[in-house]
Amino acid sequence: MFLDANGTYHLYFQYNPTGIVAGNQHWGHATSKDLYHWENQPIAIYPGAMGEAIFSGSAVVDVNNTSGFFPNQTNGVVAMYTLNTMQEQTQDIAYSTDGGYTFTKYTENPVISVGSTQFRDPKVLWYAPTQSWVAVISYAQDFVIGIYTSPNLTNWTHASNFTHAGLLGLQYECPNLVALPMLTNASIAEPLDPSNFASTDMYILQISINPGAPQGGSISQYFPGTFNGTHFTPADAATRLTDFGKDNYAGQFFYNIPSTSPQISIAWASNWEYAQNVPTGTLEDFRSFMTVPRMNVLANTTRNPYALLSYPYDYTPLYTTPTSLVNSTTLLNSSLLYDYSTTIPSGALTFSINITNIPTVNATGNAKFTFLSSVTGESICGGIFLAGGNGDTRLWLDRGHTRGFDNPFFTNKFSTDVWLNPDTQTVRLLGVLDRSILEVFLNNGEKAGTLIFFAQGELDTLIIGTNDLNDGTTVSAEVFGLQSTWTSQEVGNGNGTVLGNVTMASSLRVRRDNLGHLR
Repeated sequence: MFLDANGTYHLYFQYNPTGIVAGNQHWGHATSKDLYHWENQPIAIYPGAMGEAIFSGSAVVDVNNTSGFFPNQTNGVVAMYTLNTMQEQTQDIAYSTDGGYTFTKYTENPVISVGSTQFRDPKVLWYAPTQSWVAVISYAQDFVIGIYTSPNLTNWTHASNFTHAGLLGLQYECPNLVALPMLTNASIAEPLDPSNFASTDMYILQISINPGAPQGGSISQYFPGTFNGTHFTPADAATRLTDFGKDNYAGQFFYNIPSTSPQISIAWASNWEYAQNVPTGTLEDFRSFMTVPRMNVLANTTRNPYALLSYPYDYTPLYTTPTSLVNSTTLLNSSLLYDYSTTIPSGALTFSINITNIPTVNATGNAKFTFLSSVTGESICGGIFLAGGNGDTRLWLDRGHTRGFDNPFFTNKFSTDVWLNPDTQTVRLLGVLDRSILEVFLNNGEKAGTLIFFAQGELDTLIIGTNDLNDGTTVSAEVFGLQSTWTSQEVGNGNGTVLGNVTMASSLRVRRDNLGHLR
C-alpha cells in the first residue's frame, strides 16, 4: 500500500480471479482518495508459469530513481513480492512507470533467494539517515525476521535478524517495520489533537502469526523499539497484541505517509481458522474483507510506556446527517433505543459511549450496547464492566447470538482488561458496525477489538444502556448513520460490508460493505 503524490491511496491485495478460496494468487488493486470510497482497478501483477503464485509484499515510490527504472520521472513504483513455487519462495520485484497501475517484472528476478520454501512477505521502507532501502522478510517457520538493505531495490544485502520474540505459533508472517510519532502532553481518554504528536526515533516491528493466537488461529503482535538502519532493538521483552478480537490479521502500513503524522494501516478482517468457510462465499461470491483504515501512534499509558493507539481514519464525511440521529448526556442507569431499519439504508453506523467521573475505588456497574434484528431476534453486543479496583475494568464483545455461520472455531466471546488513567477516570468507547463486521476502539484505540459475524436477519435496532453505576458517574452516548460508499459498484445484497473494505473476491466485481470495507 502506498500514497502517491496526487493524493491517491493504492491498495494491493491477495486475489484469486478463479475461485473464492486462497490459491492462484494475483495482486488485485484498488484506489481511493479518502480511504473509504474505493475504485476497482485491473489486476496489477499476474503469476507467470503454471504453479506460480504472487504472494504478499509491498510497494514503494522510487522518487529518486535509485533503481534506474525511471529516467526523467519521480512517480515510478517498485513492488517487491514473494514468488511462490513448489520448489522455493523467492523475493521478486516488478516496476511501474504509470504510477502503480501496470507492472513489468524485473528480468533478473529473483532479487533475494535463500533456497527456502518458507521465506516470504517483504515489507520495504526508505531509511533516510543512510539513504538506503530496507526490507523486513519472514523466515516463517524459523521464527526469524530478516532485515536486508539495498541502495537500489535490485541488489540486497542481509544485515541482521530479529528472532524468537513474542508468540511464535507455527510461523511468522507479514512483518512490518514503521516509525511512529508519539502522543505527548495529552490523555489517551481525550480526543486526539495532532499538535500533540511528536516525531521520535521509535519504531514498531509488527509480526503476524498463524496459527498460535491466544484466541486460536491467526493474530498480529508488535514490538516497540529503535532502528539504526540495519538492526532493530526492542524496547522491552513484552508481547503486545494489536487486537483483542479474533479477526484482525496481517495489517499493512501505507508507504509515503508523512513521518510526523499518524501512520495509516489496513488489516485483513478474518481468521485462518475459518476464513475459507465463511458463508459469504456461497451467498455472494466473495470471501473476506478488510478493516476500516486506522491511524496509529504510540503513547505512554498507565501501564504501558509504548502502547499502540490504533483508531479509525476520519469518517465524519460519511455521516448521513450533520447532527447525531440519537444522543443522550444523561444516560446514568438508563437506556436509549434507536430503530434504524428505515433511516439508514446502508445498515452501517457508528456510536460512542463516554463514561466519566468513575470512582477510583469501589466502582460498580456496566455499560452495554446491543445491535439486534427485530425479525430474527439475533444480536451482536458488547460493553464495559466496572467492578472494584482499576484492574477489574473490562471491555467485552459477544457475537454468539447470530445464526448465519456455524463453525467450531468461530469463537463467540472476547474480552480485555482496561487500566484507567488515574488522572481522568474516564472511558471512551467508539464503535463502527457494518453489515458483517464490528470494530470497537477504547480510549482512542488503546484497546481495539475486531470481529466479523453473519446474521440470518438484518440488524436494525440499537440499544445502549447502563446500570448499577455509582452516583456521580456521568454517561453520554450518540449515534450517527454512515453512508454507503459503494453505491455505484455494489453487487448483490445480504451479508458483507458497505464501508469500502477491500475483499478477496472471485471476480473483479469486488463487493464491499457500506463503509468501504474492501471485500
